[in-house]
Amino acid sequence: MSRRDGRLGIGVIGGGHVGPVLAAALGGAGHAIVGVATVSDAGRERVDALLPGVPVLEVPQLVERSELVLVAVPDAELPELIAGLAAVGAWQPGQLVAHTAPGYGTGVLQPALAAGAIPLAIHPAMAFTGTSIDLARLHETWCAVTAPAPVLPIAQALVVELGAEPVVVAEADRARYGEVVAAARSFATDAVAGFVGALREAGVEQPTRLLGPLIRSAVENALAADPG
Repeated sequence: MSRRDGRLGIGVIGGGHVGPVLAAALGGAGHAIVGVATVSDAGRERVDALLPGVPVLEVPQLVERSELVLVAVPDAELPELIAGLAAVGAWQPGQLVAHTAPGYGTGVLQPALAAGAIPLAIHPAMAFTGTSIDLARLHETWCAVTAPAPVLPIAQALVVELGAEPVVVAEADRARYGEVVAAARSFATDAVAGFVGALREAGVEQPTRLLGPLIRSAVENALAADPG
């Protein structure tokens, strides 16, 4: 597949909070976004807002046109999607296939690899809003990267182009990484919701404005205490 000066034709499967944002970031880095596959009205609205002029395509058409296919779908849907596209012969030799699911490494992409595609796993460790706010927040984010050693630099370079920092997570550790991410997300959501409710009961009218700096300071202190 031809790659012009390192620039890629990128197709995104998934119109949720993650895919269109990452496409917008990669488009800003000079890559060509060939399309997004989404079936929801909310997904189409996100594509229109973040990627004006980028077409919404059917999945087979998107895969056929793309040098890099970025798969940003719910974790539970990923294995069946990858295998289903392999079953219909959609994956192409030399095509890059990257997914964003935290709990999977590249093993889930084995059906694409068997067809000659190049597997990458990239998970941005942040909570996405699905808006342009996320583009700035990517610059403060780490991305877990898993890939076969010969192509690991490709995954790391893509993360840098997103504006984030890559951290390598071994294939064998990816499931554990996903468990920790899920637990941290659940804990943070529940804890913040509890704090917000308690502050409202205490008469604080805008509790999130109060909590934001406190939470950031706590995270910064924790990182300072354990910089490794």
